[in-house]
Amino acid sequence: MEIITTHRNTDFDAFASTIAATLVYPEAVVVLPHILNPNVRAFLSIHKDIFATQSPKEIDLDGLRRLVLVDVNRWDRLDRIDRLQNRAGLEIHLWDHHMDPGDVAATWRCQENVGATVTLLVRRLREDRKVLTPIQATLFLAGLYEDTGNLTFPSSTAEDAYAAAYLLERGADLNILSSFLRPAYGQKQKDTLFLMLQTADRVQINGFSLSINCQQVSGHVGNLAVVVEMYREILNADAAFGIFHDPQRDLCMVIGRSSTEVFDVGSILRTMGGGGHPAAGSALLKSVKPAAVQEWILELVSGNQQSSVQIGDLMSFPVTSVSSGTPMSQVAALLREKGCTGLPVVDDDRLVGMISRRDFRKLKKESQLKAPVRAFMKRDVHTIDPGRSPMQAARLMIKHDIGRLPVIREDRIIGIVTRSDVMIYFYDLLPD
Repeated sequence: MEIITTHRNTDFDAFASTIAATLVYPEAVVVLPHILNPNVRAFLSIHKDIFATQSPKEIDLDGLRRLVLVDVNRWDRLDRIDRLQNRAGLEIHLWDHHMDPGDVAATWRCQENVGATVTLLVRRLREDRKVLTPIQATLFLAGLYEDTGNLTFPSSTAEDAYAAAYLLERGADLNILSSFLRPAYGQKQKDTLFLMLQTADRVQINGFSLSINCQQVSGHVGNLAVVVEMYREILNADAAFGIFHDPQRDLCMVIGRSSTEVFDVGSILRTMGGGGHPAAGSALLKSVKPAAVQEWILELVSGNQQSSVQIGDLMSFPVTSVSSGTPMSQVAALLREKGCTGLPVVDDDRLVGMISRRDFRKLKKESQLKAPVRAFMKRDVHTIDPGRSPMQAARLMIKHDIGRLPVIREDRIIGIVTRSDVMIYFYDLLPD
C-alpha cells in the first residue's frame, strides 16, 4: 500500500501537489489532513467526485509500504501520520520546495529552491509526457499561483514561470482559478483587521519597517493570513506578523507576511516550529504568552534580517576623491580619465560633498572652471553603511535620484557604491 499526504492547514500548493503526485505514483491513495484551508475545502467540495481523497481515520497504516510526502518535511506537521516516524523498512519519498532540512529521513527526495512544490511535480509530469486534463492543469496552476503570489513573490523562479506556461497550454482556466484563489473576507476578518489597525505600531530594523500585532480571538476565525497581508499593505510595512491568541485553547497562531528578502518569514517561523517560505509563513504555539511570542519574533528578526550580500561586498575601493579646493577644470579632467560620473569631495579624510557631471551645468562661463569645487559641489550627501543591503542602497538612490553613495564607517569614507554596482547585484552578475 502507498499513500500520499501533506501538512495540516493544507493550502492549494499542498493539495495540488498531492493530486499531481498521483500521476507519478498511480497506485497511491491521497490522504488529506482534517484541517484544510477554507478555499481548498470549497474547491474540494465541488470537485470531490474528480479528486478521490481519504482522511487519516480511514487509512490502515499496518500494510503501508511507501509514504509520499509533499510540501512538508517535518513529522509534527502531519495529521496522524507521525506515528510512522520510527517504522523500520518504510520507503519515504519527499517532494518539497522548503529548503530547511526538516526531520524526515527520506529514502528519496526532490527538494529544490523553487516557488511552489507543485512546480517540481509538474516538471516531472512534463518529462514523463503525462496527459493532463484542463481541471488538473487548473488545480496545479492554483497551487503554483497561491504560493508564488501569481509569480510576484521573491521566491518565484524561472522554473515556476515555465511550469505556469505549460499548465496554461494544457487548458488551465484562469476564471475558475481566480474564483477559488480569492479568499473569503467576511465580518470576522473585517473586525479583526479593524482592531489590528487601532493598535498598529511599527519599528525600524536596519532601515526596514516591521509591525508585530497581538490580538485575542475567540473560536475559529478563518483566513487570518488575508487579514495579516491586508494589514501589512495598509501600513506599508516591509513585513508584518499577527499573533492571534485564543485563551480558551491556550494557543497562539502566528502568521507572517513579507515583501522583502531581508525579512525571511519562513526561516523565522520554522525556528518557532512552523513553516513557510520567504514571503509567507505560520506557526502554532501552545501555552506561550503573546508578549513572549512578540519578543521571540523580534529576536529572530534581528538575527535573520541581515542580507547575505552587503554593501561592503559591492563597493569600490580605494576611492578616487578630490579636495574642496580642487579647480573644476581638474575635476573635469579626472572624471574623463576615470570614466566615472561623480567623485566624493574629501578634506582631512572627512566627506564634505559630492561633485558630479550634472553639477557642471551650473557653470555659465569658461572662467568658472578655475573656481574650486566647493563652489559647485553638493553638500547634503546621502551615505550608506557597509553593512546595509543592496536593496537599501537602491531605495536611497531611487528616493533621492542619485547615482552613487559613499560608504561610511566611523565618519570616514571607505568605499563607494554606484547604481551600476546595485544593478549588477540584482541581475545576479556578481563574480564568483
